[in-house]
Amino acid sequence: MKRSDVVRCQQKALEYYAKAGIVLTDEEKANIEVADLGLNIVDQVGLELVTYINTERVCAKEMVLFPGQCCPEHKHVPTGGKEGKEETFRCRYGKVYLYTDTNRAKTKEDISIPLPATDVSVFDETILLPGQQFTIMPETWHWFVAGEDGAVISEFSTRSTDETDEFTDKRISRLPVIEEDM
Repeated sequence: MKRSDVVRCQQKALEYYAKAGIVLTDEEKANIEVADLGLNIVDQVGLELVTYINTERVCAKEMVLFPGQCCPEHKHVPTGGKEGKEETFRCRYGKVYLYTDTNRAKTKEDISIPLPATDVSVFDETILLPGQQFTIMPETWHWFVAGEDGAVISEFSTRSTDETDEFTDKRISRLPVIEEDM
């Protein structure tokens, strides 16, 4: 991903944080992470986030998804002798289409949105509107997409070890690689 894409996405994310009434410090604004997941189609697949805290016990983040942007299917696996991350998503702005792995038999024909540009295998759909939340247990396959107006999601979780997340689509790399523009 080019540095200019990172700056563009950071500026766009700030507009969404403002729509959601999320106040960030200057340092947080400057450090918005843009995750393109190694696919270089960040406006379709990726997300923008601010991590407030990530200790051995807890993590809190604010995530932005642009309209139709997808965070691809993944699960939080055990890391460093501890179980995978448990996380609660709370929608702050827009609409979030969340897909999880449950015991209910669902297929791709059961979902409300087009399939993303990545591999997915779980289709139990939960739609989150502002003020609604959903908890995802460790090692649960999940993916999510913003609705037509984009979305802002607060995440509250146990320790985040995003670098060890397992993705269904093996082309994905969680840690961004940023190239300077020429």
